[in-house]
Amino acid sequence: MGSVFRSEEMCLAQLFLQAASAYDCVSELGEDGLVEFRDLNPNVTTFQRKFVSEMRRCEEMEKTLGYLLQEIKKADISLMDCDVNPVAPLPKHVLKIQLDLSHQAQFEEFPSLDKEPLMDYTNMQRLGAKLGFIAGIIHPWKVGPFERMLWRVCKGYTILTYEELDIPLEDPESGEDVKWVVFLVSYWGEQIGQKVKKICDCYHCHVYPYPNTNQERKDIVAGLNTRIQDLHTVLYRTEEYLQQVLSKASESIHTWLIQVRKMKAIYHILNLCSFDVTNKCLIAEVWCPVADLPKVRQALEEGSRKSMATVPSFVNRIPTTDTPPTLLRTNKFTSGFQNIVDAYGVGNYQEVNPGPYTIVTFPFLFAVMFGDFGHGLIMSVFALWMVLSENNPKLKRTRNEIWNTFFDGRYIILMMGLFSLYTGLIYNDCFSKSLNIFGSGWSVKSMYNSNVWKNADVRHNQYLTLDPNVTGVFRGPYPFGIDPIWNLATNRLSFLNSFKMKMSVIVGITHMTFGVILGVFNHLHFKKQFNIYLVFIPEMLFMMCLFGYLVFMIIYKWLAYSAANSELAPSILIHFINMFVMQRNEDAQLYPGQNGVQIFLVVISILSVPVLLFGKPGYLYWKHHGGRNFGTYRKGYTLVRRGSEEEVSLLRTHEMEQGDIHSNHTSQADGAEQEFDFGDIFMHQAIHTIEYCLGCVSNTASYLRLWALSLAHAQLSEVLWGMVLHMGLRMDNDYGSLLLFPAFGFFAVLTVAILLVMEGLSAFLHALRLHWVEFQNKFYTGTGYKFSPFSFELLIRHSDDFA
Repeated sequence: MGSVFRSEEMCLAQLFLQAASAYDCVSELGEDGLVEFRDLNPNVTTFQRKFVSEMRRCEEMEKTLGYLLQEIKKADISLMDCDVNPVAPLPKHVLKIQLDLSHQAQFEEFPSLDKEPLMDYTNMQRLGAKLGFIAGIIHPWKVGPFERMLWRVCKGYTILTYEELDIPLEDPESGEDVKWVVFLVSYWGEQIGQKVKKICDCYHCHVYPYPNTNQERKDIVAGLNTRIQDLHTVLYRTEEYLQQVLSKASESIHTWLIQVRKMKAIYHILNLCSFDVTNKCLIAEVWCPVADLPKVRQALEEGSRKSMATVPSFVNRIPTTDTPPTLLRTNKFTSGFQNIVDAYGVGNYQEVNPGPYTIVTFPFLFAVMFGDFGHGLIMSVFALWMVLSENNPKLKRTRNEIWNTFFDGRYIILMMGLFSLYTGLIYNDCFSKSLNIFGSGWSVKSMYNSNVWKNADVRHNQYLTLDPNVTGVFRGPYPFGIDPIWNLATNRLSFLNSFKMKMSVIVGITHMTFGVILGVFNHLHFKKQFNIYLVFIPEMLFMMCLFGYLVFMIIYKWLAYSAANSELAPSILIHFINMFVMQRNEDAQLYPGQNGVQIFLVVISILSVPVLLFGKPGYLYWKHHGGRNFGTYRKGYTLVRRGSEEEVSLLRTHEMEQGDIHSNHTSQADGAEQEFDFGDIFMHQAIHTIEYCLGCVSNTASYLRLWALSLAHAQLSEVLWGMVLHMGLRMDNDYGSLLLFPAFGFFAVLTVAILLVMEGLSAFLHALRLHWVEFQNKFYTGTGYKFSPFSFELLIRHSDDFA
């Protein structure tokens, strides 16, 4: 595992994959997630690549499996909700199709119809005619023409009875739902019957047999009922079997979907490779961590073994001048903090990584603004619960993006809560109340014993002042944090304002100075020692001579002045302003010789600006022109003439060793030396100088948000306590206990909604800004790109979310 302080060393390698084992080798590499493939066919369109047909088949199968997975999720495969029941009564429309026996009496007795026949039943019997029946169903829009055709062709020797079904049934030919019409035609004579059958065929009627006797009709109905019951049973058993098949398939469909996506990803990678002239070998270029090269070779050997290839695949490291990707290995604890850094920008290759320092500084700056022991305790317990439940799939796989954001940052929230516990104890603030753990260092009794306070003073004055100069009143500082007696003082706000404002300045300047120091490690690593003398030292002199001196004055004033001579203490702000305008103030000085020291520091800071502005461009100009104007170049005992190829090689080697190549942290992509442009270099350095010098002022002022948000959080907490919960606590009648419960509930809701969520989010965003703008811009470029290895883990994670 590489260092978390700097990205891992990367290399560019070529993979020679035999055609027979290329699929298995890429599959092994995808399982381990070791390499990032480069496209060797940038000018070839997607539809012209070799494995495009395989990718299309995988895409079609993926769509099919995805659709089935969605349908299985929607469908309820429990048998309790099945509509088919083998013992259920027959539906009404089935009974309609069976031609209800109640119509039999109508045809036997010939009741009055809408249209009277030419002959009645009695006359037909006299003529010896035999009565026969034809039953069937017909489309509703064909009933009128069908009836007229029967009347005209059969000369009235037919009787038509019909009725429309209540429930539509499916048309077997078109598949549409149609409200069929059931009809019964009675006729006399064989010739009339032949005509009726032909008419039914012409109108595409579905004809069913209709016996002449009652008993035969009852037998047919009973047979139909039996067949329908059998069909219901078959349908039920079939659906039950299909449900079992789908249940088993649903257990495997997720695995199938992952396998299809893996196949698609492998063919996509194979499309990035190029073929040699014999088309028997695929060549791929990959970025790979140097430490993982043995694992890559092992994966290729395993892929060749699985495919039983006769010729093994192998990897070959190749030199390159391209910018490698940035790889920073993280775990579940450090990944959240690294994401905060990467949100600003992915670091350049082998640049100093702010992530490890952010683990401490980010929650600390948050806690400075969110310092409350009670609120920190709630936040810590909530985060600890998420950490202990991190393997719960119900918490990990949710579609609530807000919850996913909180859950992914559980370790960040835990650290912020723990640091808030610490700063809450420093501020001695717990839900706007102080904790008297060690006993106050102030004694009211000494004011009585010294006769400073009289009984009359106590009776007639609501507020009295403790004098620390009186013997025994101030017995010593509180062991840890702010003394709880300040919670009762009327000047508590002014005291905390002064304390937190000065504390914010000290923390801010320390944080920025630490960022400037981290830049030294970049200069040393990239072998640019001249940046230490021409950039780092002027920056540190400018920072320390002005703002470091401000921190010195704050600490010196705390140590040099006590309660006895506090009235003589000068204003640090006035002294700092007079320092810039070089105005003497002999009356009130922090220490002897202050004016001379301040003038010296201002001169040093002013002189560091032109060095910072012209030093680096001038040096690079001299190295490019003046430093190479000598006729010969001596390297050891070898004398090389100017202009020879050997000189160019030796000069470049010497510059690499001395760090004199004035490119950025990354080398040129085309491998050629960048053309020297003094104007461009000077412009960049001028922008950096102006930004740094002005930023030292603005960034220091920006850290005052630590004081402002801490004060706002404390005041909101105090207001919420006084206006909500205190109202229920101060009522001493019978209604007080009843009012306390809703008051506490309202207080808890407002505490979580306002002080924890809203104030916590505000403090989080301000801490984020302090890291991005005030801290990271001192040493961190953040213009690289992240190492994205080919890995099946992302496919599986995406499939889990999809499922």
